[in-house]
Amino acid sequence: MLSICLFEPEIPQNTGNIARTCAVTGARLHLVRPLGFDISEKAVRHAGLDYWDEVDITVHESVDAFLEEYGDRKLYFFSTKGRRVYSDVVYPSDEEVFFIFGRESRGIDEDILIKHPDTTLRIPMRESMRSLNLSNSAAIAAYEYYRQQGFSSMEKQGELHGRKWESL
Repeated sequence: MLSICLFEPEIPQNTGNIARTCAVTGARLHLVRPLGFDISEKAVRHAGLDYWDEVDITVHESVDAFLEEYGDRKLYFFSTKGRRVYSDVVYPSDEEVFFIFGRESRGIDEDILIKHPDTTLRIPMRESMRSLNLSNSAAIAAYEYYRQQGFSSMEKQGELHGRKWESL
């Protein structure tokens, strides 16, 4: 099972996009306060987040509280400072895996990354670029996890106007 965790997200559109990725893949979403936006039912409805109710969401009061509760799990921290490339890791299929992303403005605090050098991962990009968009990064990582699992929790065959390909 995959869980995507956002440490102190700041931009509601990114969190909404990540929630949609979680909804379509079946991943869980963990949000760690403080949040840069309101996630009340009224605010979510007003923002038009139509997949929000399809996501298993847990909100944590702080990074410390999250790490205290889940620190013994398989935690992978995504950062431009990571030594390892996310696609070089073989993710376990028999236990919950957490992909953790930091704030849009500053990422994950370095003191956390220093404690987890072997599970701090990066997504390759051109050296002159600062970073990828947070929601794109979460989607890239999530789909690598599910690719490694053979997309076993997802539909494998698409349809064209309601008809299976082999019926065409």
